[in-house]
Amino acid sequence: MAFLRGEGVEVCSKQVGFVGSYYAATVINNYGNESYAVQYKNLVTEDKSHPLIEIVSADEVRPLPPKVSASGFALLDVVDAFDNDGWWVGKVSGRQGFDYFVFFDTYGVEIPYPTSRLRPHFEWVNGKWVSKKRV
Repeated sequence: MAFLRGEGVEVCSKQVGFVGSYYAATVINNYGNESYAVQYKNLVTEDKSHPLIEIVSADEVRPLPPKVSASGFALLDVVDAFDNDGWWVGKVSGRQGFDYFVFFDTYGVEIPYPTSRLRPHFEWVNGKWVSKKRV
């Protein structure tokens, strides 16, 4: 799938410590559908003076997932949790009050989040969004 300049996307990080996280960005240049220059919405340069711009491989870029409002989640639902300026894939492992506990297999940690920082998880498969509600 080709993305055009100005299009909103998410970029999957392959950096150690950030594997499996997705960051909102805007395409600022297309290099023959093999790579893209993107400007991140929430990531900034080291001196924090400008939004971070990177050239990323086409296989690291996907369209923005569908916006689905969720009023709650069930045990073992696969969710994306907004943390450290990006979306991280985990599964609901419990609930206490207004917070849902999300377990992240990749890092072996469980963290509580309010519903406002969670979204249902979708996978981009063969050019279509597929819901991954449960494991």
